[in-house]
Amino acid sequence: MFDNLTDRLSNSFKVLQGKHKLSEANIKDAIREVRRALLEADVALEVIKVFLDQVQTKALGLKVNEGLNPSQAFIKLVESELTQIIGGENESLDLKTQPPAVVMVAGLQGAGKTTSIAKLAL
Repeated sequence: MFDNLTDRLSNSFKVLQGKHKLSEANIKDAIREVRRALLEADVALEVIKVFLDQVQTKALGLKVNEGLNPSQAFIKLVESELTQIIGGENESLDLKTQPPAVVMVAGLQGAGKTTSIAKLAL
């Protein structure tokens, strides 16, 4: 699932390659492609709207550092916003404090649920 999303996001950033400046038109084109990638990855529409509003707001006021090109700056912005929406920090999971631990696993057929559960059981 994440490989497919990664490929789609990579393709959406190609819109900015070769551009020397982040203009409003460039940002809108890139955001349209990111929206399409997230929709195809079955991300909830409300999450996409909030996420892209934040990205667009920050991208319009973004100053690109000398060492970065606009494409790299936009990728960094999208990455930081995705990290913030997902939760930001890694939290350790201590399943040994109150056994038995109950974990719900959901996913499409062939997504690797059984394999992941077997790995968790070890």
